[in-house]
Amino acid sequence: MIGSQKTLRIIYAAALQQVMEKCLEQFSIQNPGLKFEMNGVGSREGAKRLLSGEEYDIIALADQALFAELLVPNLVEDYFVFAADQIVIGYNHSSRGSKEITQENWVDTLLKPQVGFARSDHHLVPRGYRTLMVWQLAELFYDRPGLYSTMEAACIPYSTYPKSLDLSSALFQGKVDYAFLYSSEAKQLGLPYIVLPSKINLSNPAYAKFYDQASVTVESKIPGKNVIIHGNPIEFAIGLAKDSQHLELAQSFVDLLTGPEGSSTIEECGLIPC
Repeated sequence: MIGSQKTLRIIYAAALQQVMEKCLEQFSIQNPGLKFEMNGVGSREGAKRLLSGEEYDIIALADQALFAELLVPNLVEDYFVFAADQIVIGYNHSSRGSKEITQENWVDTLLKPQVGFARSDHHLVPRGYRTLMVWQLAELFYDRPGLYSTMEAACIPYSTYPKSLDLSSALFQGKVDYAFLYSSEAKQLGLPYIVLPSKINLSNPAYAKFYDQASVTVESKIPGKNVIIHGNPIEFAIGLAKDSQHLELAQSFVDLLTGPEGSSTIEECGLIPC
């Protein structure tokens, strides 16, 4: 029996909310009496919260590269990749052009004057900068010079729906016609979506060199300084805070997430277990 005074603190990418909640249900059965503090945020924001001194036991982020960039070795000793995903274009049944949009004509559909499409804030969430990378790769893949700039200019300002949850909710409520999401989010929301070619959707390790041609500048861990992030296959990762007061419990949660039970949950939530 776990003492009621123990609280496990978990900060995680908002895109992982369903995965974390389901794993937490299983973990609670194994650890009755244990309390939890769960905080779903943008991944870059989450990493920076640790940098600012906020205390957590477990950190789960939507981009494994954030651990190396911001957290290892000072705050996190090691981390584990546990899931993969892809960028898709989600829409709803009232979206303008939804009856015509395909994997082949999505660019022209989104760029029609009456159509509104959106993305997340690239400074807060990996999905934001990954969307920009998809546009850059599409410019190369379709051989359409200037496409990236055109998409950026036509997109609803990212400050309107800055975080993943904001954007998913706006799409679900019909406030936007299309949004760049993870396929797992679209599945969880029951939204239809367009699968993009694997050479641009950041899903396939075989195209890692092609993805690397895309790059986005974001704010670094040093105020006023920027860092350039290059495209790579989408990988979600989890790590333990070095100053955790409950390392054994935290490790047990990670073991559950990365084990057979966790893999089933990850798959059930639309991600690909790694």
